[in-house]
Amino acid sequence: MKTLTLAVIRCSLMFTAVTSLFCVQPAQAYTVTLEQIGSNVVANGSGAINLTGLTFVISGADNPGIVPFSGVISTGPFASMIDGYRGFTGPMDFGSGAGALPNTASGDFVGISGVGLGLFVPLNYISGTALSDSMTFNNATFASLGVTPGTYVWSWGDGANQMFTLRIGAVPDGGSTISLLGCALLGLAALRRKLPLLRGRKS
Repeated sequence: MKTLTLAVIRCSLMFTAVTSLFCVQPAQAYTVTLEQIGSNVVANGSGAINLTGLTFVISGADNPGIVPFSGVISTGPFASMIDGYRGFTGPMDFGSGAGALPNTASGDFVGISGVGLGLFVPLNYISGTALSDSMTFNNATFASLGVTPGTYVWSWGDGANQMFTLRIGAVPDGGSTISLLGCALLGLAALRRKLPLLRGRKS
């Protein structure tokens, strides 16, 4: 029985490792999540941006913040040097707020303007490089900032990372939980196929 148990454990570990190779999540396109955390509203951005299909417009400096009524959200440090691009389509607004500056901000500067049709990335940004940033509005709510909960997507092609997504409020499962469950089920199914063979050898 002990031999069978060890064999089952080894088999389970082997299939977990194998199935994980086929269940790795692909690199995600850039996404900003705006959440109410305690008494603050926090924006966290991460992902990569593929500049293919966009047209370079200008280099300059910009600050983080939001202007919901014109579809503007920018995350990253104050007075950041940036490159601006155009050539995407998407929503013109994500609320009625007139605008607000964060109390704190850090990371890589990334922004978008729905009305101005401008996408902003760090100066000399290399297409496809991972980005990460955040900003916090102290003592704020979605209502005080004038943002409307929902998912907003700007895109400029069908390729990988050719989109900018803003999620305001509760974020649905992005598929990672389902993918992990699928991997586990694949491993379990493979293990069940092995068990009769192991029992046969024991007998």
